[in-house]
Amino acid sequence: MIELKGISKNFGDTRAVKQVSFKVSEKETLVLLGTSGCGKTTTLKMINRLIEPDEGQVLINGENVIDQDPDMLRKGIGYVMQNIGLFPHYTIAENIALVPKLLKWDKEKIKSRTEELIQKLHLPESTLTMFPHELSGGQQQRVGLARALVTDPSVLLMDEPFGALDNVTRASIQKEFKALEELKRKTIVMVTHDVQEAFELADRICLMDKGEVVQIGTPKELLYKPVNDFARNFLASQRLALEFKVVVIQDIWAYLPKESLKDGDSHSADLSVWEAMELLRNNNHSDLRITCSNQENKTINFEQLTKGFNQFQNAQVHE
Repeated sequence: MIELKGISKNFGDTRAVKQVSFKVSEKETLVLLGTSGCGKTTTLKMINRLIEPDEGQVLINGENVIDQDPDMLRKGIGYVMQNIGLFPHYTIAENIALVPKLLKWDKEKIKSRTEELIQKLHLPESTLTMFPHELSGGQQQRVGLARALVTDPSVLLMDEPFGALDNVTRASIQKEFKALEELKRKTIVMVTHDVQEAFELADRICLMDKGEVVQIGTPKELLYKPVNDFARNFLASQRLALEFKVVVIQDIWAYLPKESLKDGDSHSADLSVWEAMELLRNNNHSDLRITCSNQENKTINFEQLTKGFNQFQNAQVHE
């Protein structure tokens, strides 16, 4: 769907991006992760030509973006930014309708699609007649997402989309983001400096440093197979919390006891260790019944879960 071939960008004497190459598959979420100034936002903006590369190529569906009219290119790509960029004197409905109007959609189609998205993003219909300053930060971010999705683009670019939100609102919107069917059909490239956010939302992560790609891989690959000291140290302070979230029950299945209750509610082995711990803690259950992909069942308590997780960790260290 998206391919970057050796793209570079200079700003004066500063080489912001150096020979960056990667591919993003259809319906994949790739997160560009790194410290401030590592070149991730510049890389993102070169995909839709908000910044022109000095070297290299950007291909979308096999077509070089440099051969396309930049305005038409951007109309076909959803873009969500940290400061949202809503026009303050336009109503929410008018903000969402900007690109459809440029594409000459009829009024009924715009109205229908806007109302559909507002519902999917859990905003009341009354929001449409309000102005941006009348909404909370979380509501404004949902509107920004609706504006990016309204024309149903196949590609979505997101630049620190949740960066301006407080932690509680941020966690809530991240959860909605993961669950939204509308987004599961998109090819997404997202920028963040938040490690937890990257691990929460990414199919794969592109770790960058000083304008270069350090490592590209799944969250598990970055955790358990870092390519160098930078990759290892970048995650070191949050490693345990990240492991709880990326390791699923299926991964530690062999380290769990074989006993199972014959009845009761069952949960998928795709649950992360963290989610399983939350269920055990919040639902006042002493045990959880888990069903594996081969329909085998196991029943575990908190102690067995943590013991299995620790054994899995040790096995990774000795691989």
